[in-house]
Amino acid sequence: MNSANGAAVVVGVDGSEPALRAVRLAAAEAARRHRPLRVVHGFIWPLLRVPASQLAEGPSGGLRRQAEELVAKAVAAAEAAAPGLRVSGEIIDGEAAAVLVGESPTATMIVLGDRGLGGFASLVIGSVAIQVASYAQCPVLVARGEDRTAGPVVVGVDGSVLSRAAVEFAMAEAALRGARLHAVHAYTHPVSGGPGDMQPLVYEENQLRGEEDRVLAESLTGLTERYPEVPVTRAAVHGRPVAALTDAARDAQLLVVGSQGRGELSGLLLGSVSQGVMHHAGCPVAVVRSPA
Repeated sequence: MNSANGAAVVVGVDGSEPALRAVRLAAAEAARRHRPLRVVHGFIWPLLRVPASQLAEGPSGGLRRQAEELVAKAVAAAEAAAPGLRVSGEIIDGEAAAVLVGESPTATMIVLGDRGLGGFASLVIGSVAIQVASYAQCPVLVARGEDRTAGPVVVGVDGSVLSRAAVEFAMAEAALRGARLHAVHAYTHPVSGGPGDMQPLVYEENQLRGEEDRVLAESLTGLTERYPEVPVTRAAVHGRPVAALTDAARDAQLLVVGSQGRGELSGLLLGSVSQGVMHHAGCPVAVVRSPA
């Protein structure tokens, strides 16, 4: 996470209702962190070589004027959601995902809706959201499911480096929210010790559960001391990770996952578990990449 003084929370907008919901969520995150909020709209039409005359003199007052209006509406929504918050808006020429990824090196967090229209026409889970979560250099928060101010922060744990980054983010988020942290480790077979490690065809369930509990406990090493005010619960669950996490997050205010976990192919920039919870979670989902 970019922790530089003044680093803003950035939210992508397109005038859709999901984007306005993302604005309200982003305003709450910015206020919680005492950071400014930047409202950004990716204005793709110049890239499509739309004549300048059409941009300026279109039937509804020009495409750019429409973009200015939707950004102004989003800024007003943010100010109403978090009075006193410093909010700015900007139109940036470019495709949605590229614009948001370009904002990420200097952002505290990128927030976006789970679907959109207009300049963010392809903003559905599986396209822009996945691109941004794959490439952004800061945490990405997707406005999914219900917005809640009560309930735990749930984090998925698998023992990987990316999982550790997600756990650290989740713990800090729980502290900011005054919430409980619930760490969930789902497993379907024994943990691999490394590449090429052969797994037994038959194993003892109690021994397996002990190993999985160890992975879960080690993921929290040092963090409970750093955040003594955060109550922590943990669960090792025999089952598929997406189902286990979405079930654990039914009453959560936030679900946190790493962008890629243990066992994922290196070519998959966003892991299958991350994609799965972005599709199915009933609360906002934060995707956290490990620092390079």
